[in-house]
Amino acid sequence: MLIHMMPSSDVVIAMLVVCFIMVLLFEATNGFHDTSNAVATVIYTNTLKPVPAVIWSGIMNFIGVLVGGIAVAYALVEILPPDVLTPPNGAPALPMLVSIFVSALFWNILTWAFGIPNSSSHCIIGSLVGVACADAILQSRSLSQGVDWQQIRTVLIGLAISPVLGFVLAGGLYGILRLVVRRGELLEPPEGDKPPVWWLRGLLVLTCTSVSFSHGTNDGQKSIGLIMLTVIGLLPATFALNPHAGPALQQLSANARIAEPLIASYGDDRKQAGLDAAKALEGFKPADATSALTETPAQVQLRTQRRGQVFAVLSQLKHVTENPAASKADKAKAKSLRKVMGPPVQYAPIWVRVLSALCLGIGTMVGYKRVVRTLGERLGKSHMTPGQGASAELIGSILIGTAGFTGLPVSTTHIITSGIAGTMVSGGQGVERGMLLRIAAAWVFTLPATMLIAGGLFYVLDNPHF
Repeated sequence: MLIHMMPSSDVVIAMLVVCFIMVLLFEATNGFHDTSNAVATVIYTNTLKPVPAVIWSGIMNFIGVLVGGIAVAYALVEILPPDVLTPPNGAPALPMLVSIFVSALFWNILTWAFGIPNSSSHCIIGSLVGVACADAILQSRSLSQGVDWQQIRTVLIGLAISPVLGFVLAGGLYGILRLVVRRGELLEPPEGDKPPVWWLRGLLVLTCTSVSFSHGTNDGQKSIGLIMLTVIGLLPATFALNPHAGPALQQLSANARIAEPLIASYGDDRKQAGLDAAKALEGFKPADATSALTETPAQVQLRTQRRGQVFAVLSQLKHVTENPAASKADKAKAKSLRKVMGPPVQYAPIWVRVLSALCLGIGTMVGYKRVVRTLGERLGKSHMTPGQGASAELIGSILIGTAGFTGLPVSTTHIITSGIAGTMVSGGQGVERGMLLRIAAAWVFTLPATMLIAGGLFYVLDNPHF
């Protein structure tokens, strides 16, 4: 449907602008859910008022985004096939963007409306997998070949294990805390609007700070790659390639030549496309990445095609690292080539990171109340104590921060929610079965629901017969 439209038409540009707005709205809904977990304890216990709590959390999110890099962002982007990321004709990846943003945004708002802590990570991942599956069907490829299940498996393992660790470790920490402290404000629910004693306020602000920072290093990155794809669709002449990639640009042609025999020997069913891309990149010049004041449409199209060629080569090199027939030396060479060839296309300007952090903070300010109330009052059979919130947040910050710096996407919502549930069990209060079942249902159905919505949309929008 959308592929019949001219890439430079007013309709396409207008839809890209709408996509840009949708990805910012999605990042705001990420704040509804995920960042609200970071401020839930300090707001619920009256340690901080909502406005300063959200502002402080937003600052730490921003620092986390800057320090954490973009490994998580492009770990998710790599779920998509190269021809979806950057169509071979140089056109904007509009069907993919519309499908992902509509699916993820719809599900995030739906779960927030019912006050259910849902994972924005699951929304994005489900949407990405749905688009990848629909693309394989449209390309008449088997789902085993057309979808990078190894990458998806790596992502899902982190999402599956981290809540279990959060439940066990936070519950264990709170159990130790009860044995050591035994009584006092740390183990008692807040009374009205009365703030805790100064040392307890300090502890809760510290744990809020650590979760917010860790959230920035992981969840704060997840929309950055999608923001970049939208910006590239709007301004391909400026952002299709990173002109500041330095040595990576200078060596791109030589590295493409080195990659060719590896792709020829160990590539998948798309290795010919990878070989063609590598051959085309042999003619690449660093000046191709620099935008001039006046450029012809053909020059702009070439730059976006170069981007697609790099992604095609990176995709095939990834298959080399996963191919059991490849030698250890060849796998190491492919891994090294992926690392040095990635910077020209896997990057995000500072303003994109600032925009992402800003949207997270705004979303938290607008929608924090529902999730804070659920975590504080409706998850356990009695209200959350400061010690329970601190235990869940301390363990959560360690798990989230570790995953962020290793490039493994995890869910802040899942870790903090399961951590609080673990402390409720450890504290003897127990959990509200009805609320726990609603949260579990949202977790279970998020992936298939977003896969179906995004996959169905992409199949219609990218199908030339519609």
